[in-house]
Amino acid sequence: MRLPDSFRWTLFGWVKRTFDILLSLYLLPVLIILGVGLLVLNPFFNRGSLLFVQPRMGRDCRAFRAYKFRTMVASNVKRGPNDPLERHRITRLGGFLRRTRLDELPQILNVLKGDMSLIGPRPDYYDHAVAFLDTIQGYRERHMVRPGISGLAQTEIGYVEGTEATKRKVQADLFYITNTGFALEAWIFWRTLLTVFGRAGA
Repeated sequence: MRLPDSFRWTLFGWVKRTFDILLSLYLLPVLIILGVGLLVLNPFFNRGSLLFVQPRMGRDCRAFRAYKFRTMVASNVKRGPNDPLERHRITRLGGFLRRTRLDELPQILNVLKGDMSLIGPRPDYYDHAVAFLDTIQGYRERHMVRPGISGLAQTEIGYVEGTEATKRKVQADLFYITNTGFALEAWIFWRTLLTVFGRAGA
């Protein structure tokens, strides 16, 4: 699969990256205020570190450190690529952060660093991604572009677990890569806003 021209340094490529940087800078004060608020609330409702840092697979299948607000009780047990999410570990405050997608807000730092885009294929945990490279057709190709905080798979399919569900996610990601442009980017951005405000998606 060849990288579509829209993702090269065309007008779309420049506008997309510029929008990523400007909106991320605009959201930085929100991130700081929310972070300070969580530092106050966490000792009561979500004990532990403020941030959860995890290796994810990014563009060209390279590992990077993705940032999130921590939403779960810490555990030393590693979850396999086909293991279900340990929902019992999600704290009450963490559940709110997940429902509103505010737990993803620290990833604007990844956007500013160039690891991620605001919109693109959602990055998977690196060890799981390595396993999927050889078992899911098209999985390697979804890493031809920067991963995103939100993406077509997230707004139209929602959260997925396991190999079979990941295959559906990959098809949505490949559709995005092949057909992206200003219209599709705007559609995903709008659908993301609806998801954040609890009206659509998962």
